Amino acid sequence: MSRPSRADAERNRLRVLEVAEELFAERGDAVQMAEVARAAGVGVGTVYRHFPNRQALVEAITEQRFVKILAFVEQHCLPDPDIHQALVRFLTHVGEVHEQGRGLSGVIEATFGSTAPRGEVGGALLAVGETLVRRGRADGALRDDVTVADLYMTVGAVAILSRDAIGDWRRFVDITLDGLRPR
Repeated sequence: MSRPSRADAERNRLRVLEVAEELFAERGDAVQMAEVARAAGVGVGTVYRHFPNRQALVEAITEQRFVKILAFVEQHCLPDPDIHQALVRFLTHVGEVHEQGRGLSGVIEATFGSTAPRGEVGGALLAVGETLVRRGRADGALRDDVTVADLYMTVGAVAILSRDAIGDWRRFVDITLDGLRPR
């Protein structure tokens, strides 16, 4: 029996990630590895070859989620000269990601104890946040005392509010950003 080509193996890996993300978003922690394999149209051995256990699969999905958020911020927020609008867009995107992927957020939190980004992508998100805050302070969109920690406290709150359907998270974004403007 021949082994699949590297291109086929990578295609299978990406398909498993895509399907697992969808299943976890829909059904949360109830999803099993065999279900992921069936839905992806691969054997369970293929899933385990790429992801030796469920935690490794969740970790890869988590990384992918934050890479997508980072790409969104880099493409749609950083280039915007209106930092207030860039921050609204960023926080709205975070809210929508968590609202649409509530089950996945629960799986990530159950697996790692937090939904906060980690590792290299976490550092990159911190850096783009720092850039947005620095630009916002410089152009008067943000108070001089606003820090990147303030921004990410807001990001975390938006994630929790949207993930757990607690009130109107979009209104929270508006109220919070108004509070970060200079007086």
